Amino acid sequence: MTAYDPENIFAKLLRGEIPAARVYEDEQTLAFMDIMPRADGHLLVIPKTPCRNVLDASPEQLAAVMQAVQKLSQAVLKAFSADGVTLQQFNEAAGGQEVFHLHFHILPRFEGDKLRPPGKMAEREVIEAHAAQLRAAVAAL
Repeated sequence: MTAYDPENIFAKLLRGEIPAARVYEDEQTLAFMDIMPRADGHLLVIPKTPCRNVLDASPEQLAAVMQAVQKLSQAVLKAFSADGVTLQQFNEAAGGQEVFHLHFHILPRFEGDKLRPPGKMAEREVIEAHAAQLRAAVAAL
């Protein structure tokens, strides 16, 4: 397995080198909006410490991220009145991973809906509005 690259986009985001619509942060994790959402409210959760994916994450990193994923999944349900959530997590290029920093996708889902195709940027105003909805839902938990 390849070593962790501290120049990956999420590492740069953690260092404040690139902007993000941040939704939630604690000592160990950060959650922010996906800029190419496959559903309205598509959220990403990452550990603040370096790890490439599930294959090299420590038990502590996994526990912290999963606690945040659970909390934020509840916020996604509340913020968007969703019927459910889809969690996605990819490992290595052959497994679909594109950014090599551990991350979980949380996508609000509704009965009968379909995810949008990947790779289409959303309008910044829409992303910020969804982030505001999620921050309010997190605060109400």
